[in-house]
Amino acid sequence: MKLYSDKALAKILDQDIFRRISLVAEELGVECYVVGGYVRDIFLERPSSDIDVVVVGSGIEVAKRLKHQLGARAHLSIFKSFGTAQVKIAAPGGALEVEFVGARRESYSHNSRKPAVEDGTLEDDQNRRDFTINAMAICLNKEHFGRLIDPFNGIADLEDGIIATPLDPEVTFNDDPLRMMRCIRFATQLNFQIETDTLEALCLMADRIRIVSAERIIVELNKIMLSPHPSIGLELLAQTGLLKIILPEVSALDIVERRDGRAHKNNFYHTLEVVENVVKNEGSLYLRWAALLHDIGKTKSKRWEPGTGWTFHNHNAIGANMVPAIFRRLKLPMGAEMRYVQKLVDLHMRPQVIADNEVTDSAVRRLLNDAGDDIDDLMLLCEADITSKNEVKKKLFLENFRTVREKLADLKQKDYRRLLQPVIDGNEIMQLFHLQPSREVGVLKQYLKDAVLDARVPNEREPLMQLLIQKASHMGLTPVQPNQAT
Repeated sequence: MKLYSDKALAKILDQDIFRRISLVAEELGVECYVVGGYVRDIFLERPSSDIDVVVVGSGIEVAKRLKHQLGARAHLSIFKSFGTAQVKIAAPGGALEVEFVGARRESYSHNSRKPAVEDGTLEDDQNRRDFTINAMAICLNKEHFGRLIDPFNGIADLEDGIIATPLDPEVTFNDDPLRMMRCIRFATQLNFQIETDTLEALCLMADRIRIVSAERIIVELNKIMLSPHPSIGLELLAQTGLLKIILPEVSALDIVERRDGRAHKNNFYHTLEVVENVVKNEGSLYLRWAALLHDIGKTKSKRWEPGTGWTFHNHNAIGANMVPAIFRRLKLPMGAEMRYVQKLVDLHMRPQVIADNEVTDSAVRRLLNDAGDDIDDLMLLCEADITSKNEVKKKLFLENFRTVREKLADLKQKDYRRLLQPVIDGNEIMQLFHLQPSREVGVLKQYLKDAVLDARVPNEREPLMQLLIQKASHMGLTPVQPNQAT
């Protein structure tokens, strides 16, 4: 990896904000250092607008003085109980956020991530950092402005693409188990390898993740899901035992059973392929979640049928029913996002079933009716689900999917909502037969909808009314105003 030279580093630091902090540090007689992710991202050539500054002294006082210098274009927030302050600065290239904190030493109790904190030195502050690549500091004081302080060889680890802890990894993860998720998240985002001792500590300490709140875990898990290759992190979570604790429904897919010489595929690694295929199409966060969860019902539905082999009948519906509990446990949104994922998991087999047979207009209309505005994402998921190594079979599936897509496009062009919603609705059915909301109304509505979807009659009032009267008559219902039936 090519890293910035000292000259390039000096040029980056030759910015107004760093010069101003340097002047404030001199006025107050304190040491100031840029630390953590901002320093790391300088060397990785990644843009960052969040700057962390450690002050050997009062970070709040430095922030106050900086705000005074910058005037109206800066906003100061002080968090006295945490000993931190944040200065937000309006700038032409986008707002900057500079967080100031006093250098500190931390110690942890076994059952809490909340440390006991006391004032410390820069060395103390660097010792408490999670990884070597996040433990580098750049001095902002005039005498040593721009000097890199790198006690744990973070630069070397950046060059080698390694994630390692500054101190004993078992102690690091025991103190704050969320660092295990961060470790895997950084390895995933940066495509770095986890150093051997650090990886072993992850496996050994995995159970400690149980003391971390779901709200904290899901932030890291979503960052893994949004990374360029989520499968890196998902496989590491499985390898270390963390996945079994956080997402046991996905972990349970990592098994292959064999009977009478016949084995089913490893559905966990198939799932990773599906996630990666969705990512290739720049799938959104929750489309990626749908890909991750699309086969979770297979564990419960798996059966051995003599003469047939392994089957997973109805795994889509079983998996869809599992989605709400997973979202609730992980503190994911329980509204539209959950319903979207649940819908895609439930419907993900439908396009394949259609493509396996003759692609009829009726089947495509029903698919579009059930998927609605999410039809394009559903098709992306279904195409991503084709992971067969048989290229002939794969090509055939994709060609059939193309036919499905063509029919869908034709329906959408013709305003599918108007075509698929019967012109006679539930309110009119209740008025016509003098019914309250009931099972009978639902049966009649569905009967009309099926007739429209199957194109048995045009979606017009007169033919639908005739069908409605016939069906109602078979159910023992008579219209209150029969003259309206024609």
